[in-house]
Amino acid sequence: MSNVSVKNIKAPVAKEMQEFEEHFKESMKSTVPLLDKITHYIVKRKGKQMRPLFVFLTAKLFHNINPSTYRAASLIELLHTATLVHDDVVDESYKRRGFFSINALWKNKIAVLVGDYLLSRGLLLSVENEEFDLLKIVSTSVKLMSEGELLQIEKARKLDIEEAVYFDIITKKTATLIASCCATGAKSAKQSDEIVEKMRLFGEKIGISFQIKDDLFDYGSGENLGKPTGIDIKEKKMTLPLIYALRKADKSKRRQIINIVKQNNNNEKKIKEVIDFVIESGGLEYATEKMLKYKDEALVILSEFEDNEAKESLKNLVLYTTERTK
Repeated sequence: MSNVSVKNIKAPVAKEMQEFEEHFKESMKSTVPLLDKITHYIVKRKGKQMRPLFVFLTAKLFHNINPSTYRAASLIELLHTATLVHDDVVDESYKRRGFFSINALWKNKIAVLVGDYLLSRGLLLSVENEEFDLLKIVSTSVKLMSEGELLQIEKARKLDIEEAVYFDIITKKTATLIASCCATGAKSAKQSDEIVEKMRLFGEKIGISFQIKDDLFDYGSGENLGKPTGIDIKEKKMTLPLIYALRKADKSKRRQIINIVKQNNNNEKKIKEVIDFVIESGGLEYATEKMLKYKDEALVILSEFEDNEAKESLKNLVLYTTERTK
């Protein structure tokens, strides 16, 4: 188990990450007081800022953090924040990272408009600085994220997802954003298209292993993870451990489990039945094996580049992704 903290991982780019906060704040500025108040609220409640971290560490890997890198990180954060604000409206979610969501405090109409504003700020930031390559990478990512979400909604109705479809959904929904962080980081550092694609693939593989790790949390698997939450089951989300377990089950068992997820997904006793079924079927071992496969593939890509402190941090970030306990 790696004991590397996020603070240590950030160390090679700590100064740049601090400067980035000002850039990001600046990129959201508006003359409308209400908008300023809301964007200030967003900035104050930021998370671990893993996405900008990927951008800066990738650029640092190639010894070239420059103004374009800051714009890449701002563009990703603006577009990502826009999608989160819209997600909370769609999901009728009133909490985000333990704080009230924008729609909880200012209602849906304002939240949707704020999301639109952030999206347009990102587009303008790119166009005004003629960062068309960065805009193309990130816009492609937002398009794929929307497709992934819609694909998941469509498939959730049937609840009999093939593993290939599951990987298609998580590659689009989760992995594409981390992929674009690494791709824009490399592009901002003036790397060739071949290197940019390598780093995009590196980020994609991390994103896939990150999502599988999230799937495992639902079953309380791993060290210090406490009780299973069963949240994905309650939300009728098909996760890799469940897909595997259903594939191994006979027809009647499969029908019974799918029926619980469809009809009894708020019954704690029934949810425990699903969790036990997945555990007994070896679903957790199977998902862990897949997660580690993607982690190893990411590390193989990284190993092609010269050793420096940014590479060491990226390596630790890959390990952190698969070994985190929350």
